Amino acid sequence: MNKPLTSNDFAAWFAIGCKPRKQWRVGTEHEKIGFCMETHKPIPYEGERGIRSVLERLAVDGWQLVCENGLPIALKNGMASVTLEPGGQLELSGAPLESIHATCMETGEHLKVLRTISDELRIGFLGMGFQPKWERQDIPWMPKERYAVMRRYMPQVGQGGLDMMLRTATVQANLDFESEADMARKMRISLCLQPLVTALFAASPFEHGQPSGYLSRRGSCWLDTDGARTGIPACAFDDDFGFQAYTEWALDAPMYFVMREERYIDCSGSSFRDFMHGKLPQLIGEYPSMDDWERHISTLFPDVRLKQYLEMRGADAGPWPYICALPALWKGLLYDPEAEQAAWEMIKDWTHAEVSALRLAAPTSAMHTPFRHGDILPLCKQMVEIARTGLERLNICDEEGKNETHFLIPLIYAVESGKTQADRWLAAWHNEWQGDISPIFSEAMHP
Repeated sequence: MNKPLTSNDFAAWFAIGCKPRKQWRVGTEHEKIGFCMETHKPIPYEGERGIRSVLERLAVDGWQLVCENGLPIALKNGMASVTLEPGGQLELSGAPLESIHATCMETGEHLKVLRTISDELRIGFLGMGFQPKWERQDIPWMPKERYAVMRRYMPQVGQGGLDMMLRTATVQANLDFESEADMARKMRISLCLQPLVTALFAASPFEHGQPSGYLSRRGSCWLDTDGARTGIPACAFDDDFGFQAYTEWALDAPMYFVMREERYIDCSGSSFRDFMHGKLPQLIGEYPSMDDWERHISTLFPDVRLKQYLEMRGADAGPWPYICALPALWKGLLYDPEAEQAAWEMIKDWTHAEVSALRLAAPTSAMHTPFRHGDILPLCKQMVEIARTGLERLNICDEEGKNETHFLIPLIYAVESGKTQADRWLAAWHNEWQGDISPIFSEAMHP
């Protein structure tokens, strides 16, 4: 038997992700909420117009179906994938790419192909953060075993978990780091700025066809979803934060499952630390592999998640321009040294308590959330301007000579107007829509 792995071994797994600056890339993931055109009801898995049919039709031009128990649940194409979230939300996990121009092309091609299929099947996909009309029980569960484990466990650790699984959609950016110190600095900056990003990208004001009281109903779900694996890890604010500190936090975070012989073993609530010592109740005397560790890390959901790269996880899914705006924002903030320093100067005295309070308030009041002696709108403006100047200095241009700053246009408009996409939709609901939620299904539908 191989020697059991230690916490040092697990910490070293993160260090494998360190890359020289010239190898840095940005990956972008976005989810979208499906619906049937005539009824606006959620799309089932089976049937001529179901998600399974969508996946099978997407399996062209290098995309290969991935099945579980004989059922299609995903597609793979090199380092890119299309996957299913629990309520049938369709996610494109893009490849790590050198420019936001390339991200825009990748995303645009995916949406173009998906729109052709959607038109044939008379379905659509919403670019927003929360299902605006249907209740949790109206949404079909996708046939993935891991979701069955999570479905049983979530109600034990919060009221928002099942809504998070079934009714939310997000856009996410994945970024590289050069060293442990670089990771720690980027983690601290991005955790502090994440509530501002939640505010800036707020695009989910409705629930059950009515204003929900939140500008980011998606963000509100995360406030009551298993606090032991979500939120803002306090250890990231320590001066000595690094791979080992994140490892210790992750070891004590509750597990969901272990895979053996391609089957999921429900270990929900147990700690990986016990597993490391051969004391996992479901597998007494057995020790974890690095695959077990990697799988566990993927089931932790802090606002910024460390893998062998950093995942920025705090934004609502939104209309098409916002998909590329998110990676552009984070690239501008963290990939230009001067911009990163400016971002650090902006947040270096923010405390864990202050940022945690911002996280709690941002889903309700977005850019008008109070902070210290004002609200966060000026900070959002400052953040976007730092990112813009960072992208200007990086000056990665497309064939027409345009650099990546133009991807920030929806964010610049938001901070100048003080209004989020959620604010604009709410105004429409109160005025031209006359209290009818139906128009959102055309207004928010991806092109």
